[in-house]
Amino acid sequence: MTHATDGSRHIGALARETGLSIRTLRYYDRLGLLTPSARTEGGHRCYDAGDVRRLHRVLALRSFGLPLARIRAVLDAEPDHDPAELIRRQLDVVEERLRQTAELRIRLLGVLGALDAAADGSTEALLDVIEEMTAVTRPLTPEQVAGLGEARRRWAESLGEEELRALHHRRAEIFATMGEDDRRRLTDRRRRALAP
Repeated sequence: MTHATDGSRHIGALARETGLSIRTLRYYDRLGLLTPSARTEGGHRCYDAGDVRRLHRVLALRSFGLPLARIRAVLDAEPDHDPAELIRRQLDVVEERLRQTAELRIRLLGVLGALDAAADGSTEALLDVIEEMTAVTRPLTPEQVAGLGEARRRWAESLGEEELRALHHRRAEIFATMGEDDRRRLTDRRRRALAP
């Protein structure tokens, strides 16, 4: 039986409907995170609408990165917390992840452009690409910024006119694929990196 006559769900039904495993639901019960509101005569767990709301809160708080012990403390301290507020917080987390993903996309496009420019495979060009790839994961010191500028200048001087035109064309193609926000963020990021 999937649903009891009172609208509650047995553990198997709840597992199927949520995509969680029965083992996870039992684990949450052992931890006191999600105790079923009732049990059948045979001892099977039955979850009502309130239990489903609590499960949503557990999963939402988990998505924020909270450990299960902390989630239990939060739920016990705020048993009647507004679910709309929790969803708003989830949206904030999603927005932040989207922002971080957009920044990563910009960095990857920059690395792609550098790799395309270094397609000849020369050691110097590849070293420049490696340096740029490293730079996207951590802030640069003023000395590193100066070093990058000097390396870029030397590399540009080593290119012929045809190679420079191809490089500028490829850069324009990459920028064309970017949205206005991405271009603005990339420009801002470059200004911050080059600021004294």
